[in-house]
Amino acid sequence: MAAILRFRKLCFIEPTLKNCGSSETPKDEKQEESQTITKQECDKNKKENKKMQQKGRGWKCIDSCCWFIGCMCTTWWLLLFLYHCLPAHLSGFKSPESPGVRLKNQGLTPLHPVVLIPGIVTGGLELWEGRPCSHGLFRKRLWGGSFAQILQRPLCWLEHLSLDNETGLDPPGIRVRPVPGLVAADYFAPGYFVWAVLIENLAKIGYEGKNMYMAAYDWRLSFQNTEVRDQALSRLKINIELMYVTNGNKKVVVVPHSMGVIYFLHFLKWVEAPPPMGGGGGPGWCDKHIKAIMNIGPAFLGVPKAVSGMLSAEGKDVAFFRAMAPGVLDSEILGLQTLEHMMRVGRTWDSVISLLPKGGDTIWGDLDSSPEDIQTVSSYQRQNNTKHQIEMKQETTKYGRIISFGKTASEQHSSNLTTHDLVKDELLDSGGNCGEVWTEYGKISRENIMKLADNKAYTAGTLIDLLRFVAPKTMKRAEAHFSHGIASDLDDPKYSHYKYWSNPLETKLPHAPDMEIYCLYGVGLPTERSYVYKVSQSDKCNTIPFQIDSSAEGKWLRGGVYFVDGDESVPVLSAGFMCAKGWRGKTRFNPSGSRTHIREYRHKAPGSLLEGRGLESGAHVDIMGNVALIEDVLRVAAGASGEEIGGDRIYSDILKMAERVNIKL
Repeated sequence: MAAILRFRKLCFIEPTLKNCGSSETPKDEKQEESQTITKQECDKNKKENKKMQQKGRGWKCIDSCCWFIGCMCTTWWLLLFLYHCLPAHLSGFKSPESPGVRLKNQGLTPLHPVVLIPGIVTGGLELWEGRPCSHGLFRKRLWGGSFAQILQRPLCWLEHLSLDNETGLDPPGIRVRPVPGLVAADYFAPGYFVWAVLIENLAKIGYEGKNMYMAAYDWRLSFQNTEVRDQALSRLKINIELMYVTNGNKKVVVVPHSMGVIYFLHFLKWVEAPPPMGGGGGPGWCDKHIKAIMNIGPAFLGVPKAVSGMLSAEGKDVAFFRAMAPGVLDSEILGLQTLEHMMRVGRTWDSVISLLPKGGDTIWGDLDSSPEDIQTVSSYQRQNNTKHQIEMKQETTKYGRIISFGKTASEQHSSNLTTHDLVKDELLDSGGNCGEVWTEYGKISRENIMKLADNKAYTAGTLIDLLRFVAPKTMKRAEAHFSHGIASDLDDPKYSHYKYWSNPLETKLPHAPDMEIYCLYGVGLPTERSYVYKVSQSDKCNTIPFQIDSSAEGKWLRGGVYFVDGDESVPVLSAGFMCAKGWRGKTRFNPSGSRTHIREYRHKAPGSLLEGRGLESGAHVDIMGNVALIEDVLRVAAGASGEEIGGDRIYSDILKMAERVNIKL
């Protein structure tokens, strides 16, 4: 290669330079005159070429965008570098002592083995078998890490993250599997921690691989299918038993996060159920092996944002971006079909259905009232004067209307709303060529779409019917694995089926009177609760016909989204109800009376860039770096009980909300 480069230099570059600017001494006057003319011509050509290059390289809009993005990335990485490389005791920037170091100095040592269970999207996925377009990606991360494949081959990347529309398992010729070990979910992307801070603090008091385990699983699959395909539940059972035996028969402390909370709830029933549906551990397995379940950011009763994701592949952030830069997402302008691609892939992930609101109108409210009505007033009383309080008490926000088509439909009395007339046989086959981007909206006529949105509002009870109408194939497949109701009789044999095991309102906790259950979550952040929608203008085949109306504004309404108290992702009602009422004491959902504790963490924004994402953050993922939460986990892992770490710590109105829920206990 070096010889070739030298040959190129000698044959092409140097002769050109000599022709245009040779420094050789002329032999006579004619040669000198000829060389002078040649130099003048070369200088003239150089100037013309330079002008042409400058003209061709004129500063364009895309150059400005790239320059801006480059500056932002450079600044971010520079700040990250400085944060990690500055001396810990730099004058004026003294780094706070980590809870692990502080508790170690107090004599805290490991006692109970710890199992970590990640939630949806935070666990890494790697490629084991793929289509020709994935050449060179064997065992490379498709999800988590740098996400470089999104830019290099986006359609190939989406194809390999999709599951089969019929089975909910791998498509033919594709195998994507969860990354094993603690690295599966320590960082979501470079510099963006998930479990890394908690793992580090556990290590500081003495934890390591023999008494700490990350139960990675494919978060796209339904919970039972993680066992069918990967034997993930069996692996979790074996590892808990192994750590129990190898650590002096000490019970395990389980720390699930987000959707991992209901995944582990499913495991509690699976592990004691007889085979082939269950793990065959038998009654008493949980009481023998589990000391405590410390649920972080629990989505026990679902999240409303899962509904907007199913309906239009958007939430508040996407709706805001769509309003600011519609050309990037709307297919009518650039033809990118970004949201359609997101919907196509997301509707193959059965796990998303597990996050739909559970409990219907009883939990989430009807057309005219909801448990958060009282929360709205009390939470704002702390921020406003008395005069403004009176004005707000006179207006009730109808949070029970999770989906409203139009701001008027979200506010007017229920008697003025159009009644629902969802008729499944109204579905029509468009018959046209819908292209490669498949969405189930291509099967619904424009007339029926308008009927769905004609002055209508949908509650937690009726929106399931709405989703069955607009996504019949997805819901039929996923509802074989999940249920969203409330059991009238938990002793009914039908509730022994695995589709009910992840719903805390349709299953019993295991007989484990000594097992403790914690609900650990952030409060003080606006959290999506319900949405105002409109019908989009495009009627192209398979285009998403609905979108959040970002122009809708009001006292409690911003950008088409109604907010309540929570951690930005999970409302307080979903995170805290089971610990506040559903499982508190001996109830039909908790027959052995396992103790429950609520530990809320009031959000406090970081004081400076050097504080990173906040040592007192209550946000859904950032809370994993919250000093108070880490200390609670470490103390329980070291043997403390709920009472010894302070019992309940409540800042929100969860107890008042729970009182307003009329449910048989």
